[in-house]
Amino acid sequence: MSISKNSAETLALNALSWLVGNEELLPIFLGATGASEQDLRNRVGETEFLVSVLDFLLLDDSWVVSYCDANSESYDLPAQARSVLAGESAMHWT
Repeated sequence: MSISKNSAETLALNALSWLVGNEELLPIFLGATGASEQDLRNRVGETEFLVSVLDFLLLDDSWVVSYCDANSESYDLPAQARSVLAGESAMHWT
């Protein structure tokens, strides 16, 4: 079952909010993406930025589990949201 673009954006925004509240992961995200705290505020409405948030979250299963448990989300939703938001630019590994 696929989620809507609106639901995918909402999930990505929730993931960003969760990430900002995580004192251990936020510096890692900022370092990995090169984003600044100002970018978090300025780029929150950009689909490309929201995809980068989901890409980061999806790097580690334990992060996905922590986010999903904290937000009562199904563990497969972040990947679905990333796919919806990335659209045709989504990577295919096969």
